[in-house]
Amino acid sequence: MSSPSTVRRVMARDLGVKKRAGERIVMVTAYDALFARLVDDAGVDAILVGDSLGNVIAGLDSTIGVTLEQMIYHGTLVCRGAKRAMVIVDMPFMTYELGAERAAENCGRVVQQTGAQAVKLEGATAPVLAAVRATTELGVPVIGHLGLTPQRVLSIGGHRIQNKGDEGIARLIDDARRLEDAGAFAVVLELVPAAAAAAVRAAVSIPTIGIGAGVDCDGQVLVLPDLLGLNDDFAPRFLKRYASLGGEVRDAVRRYGDEVRAGAYPGPEHSV
Repeated sequence: MSSPSTVRRVMARDLGVKKRAGERIVMVTAYDALFARLVDDAGVDAILVGDSLGNVIAGLDSTIGVTLEQMIYHGTLVCRGAKRAMVIVDMPFMTYELGAERAAENCGRVVQQTGAQAVKLEGATAPVLAAVRATTELGVPVIGHLGLTPQRVLSIGGHRIQNKGDEGIARLIDDARRLEDAGAFAVVLELVPAAAAAAVRAAVSIPTIGIGAGVDCDGQVLVLPDLLGLNDDFAPRFLKRYASLGGEVRDAVRRYGDEVRAGAYPGPEHSV
């Protein structure tokens, strides 16, 4: 087995190589060093430090309240735990929409302070495209995000399927092409019809990463607590749970509590 110092890190260009080779890309979210190490050991290609931490970790109703400092903190933790997988950090609301220079500065700060290999920006408006160009010119790889963009949930009226119908598909293709032209190395497609995702995949040369976008993407991303069944109140149609750890955690803590109350733990074998 290779030592950590000799493990080759997955980089942005490697995802493009996978697309051209027809190899599917595996991405999950993580927010701390422990889970980053576990998913890294499991062989994922990329770890997204998502601003979904606002919902999953902080208990917020949306991602809008997540700050740049929080993303830098959690990004740093994940980079400590992951030695091989590419680490991508979400840029939170109001950190990249208010001018290209400010966007590039914030994105550069994230990469500089966390050790991440890329950042992710939502949308394809003119300010976002300018931010992508300025950030990639700085030397920081950028992944785009289209379809449902959670930071704009207030204006789109909740977490709903986006880009339905011929007009919606055409708009999604145009936005993906604009992101590619601006320098994005990949694009996440969230909550769009499978036909729309397939059309985008055929229209751009950069990898498409789906979440609730069907099988016709170059890769998939899921929120780790969701796929582990830790967030067992969350059950959208697109989610497949690969474990039911929420119930196991509750059961383990109950058994621990029962043993403490009964004086059975710690036993002689746990005492010095």
